[in-house]
Amino acid sequence: MALITESIKRCIGTSLPPFRFEVNRNDIRKYAVATGQRSSRYLEGDEAPLLFLFSAMMPVLPLDQLLDDGHKPDDALLPELPLKRIMAGGSEFDVHRRIYAGDVLFCRQTIIDIYEKQGAQGPLIFLIFENRFETEAGEAVVTERLTRIAR
Repeated sequence: MALITESIKRCIGTSLPPFRFEVNRNDIRKYAVATGQRSSRYLEGDEAPLLFLFSAMMPVLPLDQLLDDGHKPDDALLPELPLKRIMAGGSEFDVHRRIYAGDVLFCRQTIIDIYEKQGAQGPLIFLIFENRFETEAGEAVVTERLTRIAR
């Protein structure tokens, strides 16, 4: 019996409205120190390491808005699934150019695929998201393909 319904399949291609954020030197420096970077271009805040984008996407929420386990609630892009445990499945990046202090970026998140596989301990649903980071002028900066797995 297939777990992925027509309603779930219709979520493929769904996007959240793009969100805008500014890359600033101080945030780059804090991220660089927190993640143990050693390169002066990061520590001085001139350029952001690639995974800085992950922190830029994380909302700052009051404690009472976090789940019991301390995580943020799943975003509105995640469809209601019959399997409830969501795990990280990895990321792949296409880097089009570096990220610099002063950049104003937009990120658009889209579900690009949903499929099912049988795992060793039961069914799995794979959700593939694309996070596309661009400048205000539409220049591609980074494209991330993120996999989440429901079991």
